[in-house]
Amino acid sequence: MHQQRKALRAGELEERRKTLLDAPEAGVVWEPGEEAWENKLAALRSYHRAMGHLAPRQDAAWGEGEAMVPVGQHMANLRRKGGLGKDPERAAVRAAQLTEIDPDWNCPWPLDWQRHYRVLADLVDADGVLPDIAPGVLMDGDDIGRWLKRQSQPGTWAQLSTEQQERLSKLGIKSAQTPSPALAATRAAMGPTKAQQAFQRGLTALTQWVEREGADRPVPRGHSESIAVDGETEPVTIKLGVWISNTKTRRDKLTPEQLAALRELGIDWI
Repeated sequence: MHQQRKALRAGELEERRKTLLDAPEAGVVWEPGEEAWENKLAALRSYHRAMGHLAPRQDAAWGEGEAMVPVGQHMANLRRKGGLGKDPERAAVRAAQLTEIDPDWNCPWPLDWQRHYRVLADLVDADGVLPDIAPGVLMDGDDIGRWLKRQSQPGTWAQLSTEQQERLSKLGIKSAQTPSPALAATRAAMGPTKAQQAFQRGLTALTQWVEREGADRPVPRGHSESIAVDGETEPVTIKLGVWISNTKTRRDKLTPEQLAALRELGIDWI
């Protein structure tokens, strides 16, 4: 292939030979970069067929032996600004290819949320109704029961986008406590305070840690987590160890919903 590409660039490849190599059964990709992309795309198609989504954990790998592909890191890179390449036309084509595999590949919320949601949506598709899933029930390595219970908590529910709430509602998941229409309208008009936004970002970072490392492993004081935030084009870094320490010192000022959210993540000092 190296020799054929070299001959093509030099104008020395006979037309009849190029015609043979261009035939669908040959499957030749003339640009090495495109060949690497096609290989990556094939791995993502295979992963989606098996798992039903393109929202793998960042450390997820797919394949066998030397053909193992780091699909989790691939998806994290592709979702970043410029992750599809610098050429606008090529990036648009690649985005369309990914959308054909999974329309939600570049959803505006974290991939962890999308992965958990898809697991539950598949259960509803299979059984027609969402079964009762208790905290501690693992699916694909995630504590899907703990995540499910947390989504219905008023504090967590209020932080979800309208589309996220609608998706959960179609699965039969509702907020455990719905405020009155007047109160909800007032809160929506005012928006979350800076303190509430900061707490939610810290909670999101802590959730990522627990889902990846487990609730029993303490967060080191100097540890930071990168999270996706609505309205931000780049991941936001949260100094999680410091946030936990600061939150602990002012736990008497937390709301019942905030305390409940921390308790669900295994925090034992509340």
